[in-house]
Amino acid sequence: MTTSLSDLNAAPSADFVGTLGAVFEHAPWIAEASAAQRPFATVGALYAAMIDVVERASDAQRLALLTGHPELAGRAARSGEIAPDSIAEQAAAGLDRMSDAEYARFEALNAAYREKFGIPFILCIKRHGRASLLAHFEARLASVPDVERRTAEAEVMRIAAIRLNALVTGDGPLQTTGRISTHVLDTVQGKPAAGVTIELVEIVSPTETVIVARALTNADGRTDMPLVGGRPVPIGTYELRFSLGDHFRRVGPALGLDLPEPPFLDIVPLRFGVSDPEGHYHVPLVATPWSYQTYRGS
Repeated sequence: MTTSLSDLNAAPSADFVGTLGAVFEHAPWIAEASAAQRPFATVGALYAAMIDVVERASDAQRLALLTGHPELAGRAARSGEIAPDSIAEQAAAGLDRMSDAEYARFEALNAAYREKFGIPFILCIKRHGRASLLAHFEARLASVPDVERRTAEAEVMRIAAIRLNALVTGDGPLQTTGRISTHVLDTVQGKPAAGVTIELVEIVSPTETVIVARALTNADGRTDMPLVGGRPVPIGTYELRFSLGDHFRRVGPALGLDLPEPPFLDIVPLRFGVSDPEGHYHVPLVATPWSYQTYRGS
């Protein structure tokens, strides 16, 4: 459920805090202090005010803000004993449906991190695929306490930005979303290829993939909606799989094409990496029955 910025500006303080109290995990005091600074002209100004409250807080308050975050795939998370937003965020990253071996790995990483730094490992997991999440977890274990605390605070701010943007509508929204899109051009016909089945998968490991989206191209050779949109694109490696063989089986006879069976090109995979969760990754396919190319478009 969303709330307009104008309604928040006019709301009683208790309602303001009730709406925004969970933007920062278990820290409604940030919303309470921000309420006194109303009205806010933009969502960005509201976010800046909340960040300012954190930066002006005591060291003890800032430390409590970090320790209030749950461990990733920890026992509390698996038993549902964490905040609803955190439950949803961890589930979106697939942390609620892992193998026993994967849970054991997270448990060992969580214990090592807490022993070294005294705080839970904090990462804005909506910006990461599972492989990226684990890579960052292991890399940050090599950090030093002062640097790691600053990194953890920065991740808290990223989490808060996504939560706030999902809650509040109005002028000046925060840039917290990215996109993956595509289109298919049939260069035999010199026009967009309609009716091409496309599958987008995330490459989790050499032996595991996760289907992210399936779609069919429209008359413009595009999908009706972005394959990923309205949220950050998790950092990771992806593959677009285009059913090119089926397309040319369908249109080839009318074009007088004598195509072999099986076709030279059937399922065409395009593997690419996402490093900017708020970026637009447009990955088109330009193809004939015998060749294809791609590029990063816009």
